[in-house]
Amino acid sequence: MATTSATVKGKGVGPDRKDTNPRGIPYAPFVDKVEDYVSSRSDVEPTLRSFQEMVAKYQFMEQNLQRRVAGLRDKMPDIEKTLETVRFLKLRNEGDDEGEGGEIETTFELNDTLYAKAKIGRTEEVYLWLGANVMLSYPIEEAEELLDGKLEAARRSLGNCEEDLDFLREQITTMEVAVARVYNWDVVQKRKEKEEEEKQGKGKEEGTAGG
Repeated sequence: MATTSATVKGKGVGPDRKDTNPRGIPYAPFVDKVEDYVSSRSDVEPTLRSFQEMVAKYQFMEQNLQRRVAGLRDKMPDIEKTLETVRFLKLRNEGDDEGEGGEIETTFELNDTLYAKAKIGRTEEVYLWLGANVMLSYPIEEAEELLDGKLEAARRSLGNCEEDLDFLREQITTMEVAVARVYNWDVVQKRKEKEEEEKQGKGKEEGTAGG
């Protein structure tokens, strides 16, 4: 999992929590007091730029995770379907051993719209696609164990991805709030400076008039 730096001027992440989530994604710094990050108006632009870069990195990770979740959700039904087929063949073999089995007739997919009929007798092995145009034969027991492990890993990975997506959304929101607070602080400082300049200008006018 890619990570993004949370190094900005100020306190950064609070000491009362871990710096990252379980997959290594860093927490966004919570801006409670803008003065911890910005000491003058000259600090505003680089601080905002740093925060906006962090938002962009979180959003990039979010997009990657969304694609991964979509891939897992497409992949899992295929694994489940294949596992069900392997378990069915295993049960048929057990039925053969008890004299209750026999040849079965089924259809198999040649492409998206074309199917062919087939008769399947007792079988001790199955062929599994492993990806990258690689197919290997496995004894039924091993195939079941392999597919079971792949399905469990996919479910675990999907759970982690969904948890990370929730975490990333929270960090993006935190950073967007931080950007707004720094921007608002800058607006207030501009107003104060303008008022101070006007006050000084009036003071000079009154001094000139009195002289």
